[in-house]
Amino acid sequence: MECCRGLRRPPAFALSYALLAPNPHNRQPWLIDLEKDNQFALYRDETRDLPHTDPYHRQIFIGLGCFLELMSIAATLRNKTAKIELFPEIPDDAVARVQLAEGGDVDPLADHILARRSCKEPFLDKPVPKDMAIALGGYGTVFTEDKEVDRIRALTWEAWLTEMHTHRTLKESVDLMRFGKTEINADPDGIDLGGPFLESLMLAGILTRENQLDPRTTGFQEGIKLYREMLSATPAYIALTTAENNRQDQIDAGRRWLRLNLETTRLGLALHPVSQALQEFDEMEPHYHRAHELLANPGETVQMLGRLGYGPETPPTPRWPLATRIMNE
Repeated sequence: MECCRGLRRPPAFALSYALLAPNPHNRQPWLIDLEKDNQFALYRDETRDLPHTDPYHRQIFIGLGCFLELMSIAATLRNKTAKIELFPEIPDDAVARVQLAEGGDVDPLADHILARRSCKEPFLDKPVPKDMAIALGGYGTVFTEDKEVDRIRALTWEAWLTEMHTHRTLKESVDLMRFGKTEINADPDGIDLGGPFLESLMLAGILTRENQLDPRTTGFQEGIKLYREMLSATPAYIALTTAENNRQDQIDAGRRWLRLNLETTRLGLALHPVSQALQEFDEMEPHYHRAHELLANPGETVQMLGRLGYGPETPPTPRWPLATRIMNE
């Protein structure tokens, strides 16, 4: 098969790692055209957009930036350097064209690719050490002071409630939920709901797609309780900002967010994006402005906000195989 031959090409090694990049709602919005042996073009899969929570595709492009950076880091494991041209003239609808060149040192963050997780669990009641906070300052602004953390925690909670109580944004998420092993295996994208505890709630009829859309149900209220416990157990935050908010800025923010993910993994810290307050739909506007007051200098755009702390080990998020993300040859 053509696709199988493509998987033996040199870029396939780096691309197979790039699939593990964090991205909004685990939509995996990347499509790849393997143009030559050491060259490929990256496209945005528009069928994986999030029109209600991400109406201007800002988060999607951040996810594509994560993909490009993880690919670039993985390429160094084969002593290759990724030369990335963003938004090339030909093909003019590509996000990037990438050429893999010989040479270059292994990126020290490459050792942590397979261990990286987005930890959606309560963190331990343990502060982030000052030396680690200082080390992470090269990626964004770290907030560890109690008053700052309390204000950001309140913001993230209120913003999450706004998304949950806005029907169209809630439905966008619920439509992407995968309930239990069978659904997760059939569609390894979106929001996976698995594990013994959640599956016991499914068997009891407490956790269903229908009741996740109805704020009056026990299942909905249980979800709110779990999320509140998680957000409350947060000792620190980190915010990534850019001077402007064009596509290049969004890609660059994604690349920085990916490196931050690997650096926190290296340090033994957990990281979890909580960027609901940065979403650009009408009902979120008050929280969006508040986020920029708290997290950015005047004129800057906050691209990502994450919880920082010490969390439990969590399983990997499912991914579509590389063959399903290759367009043609």
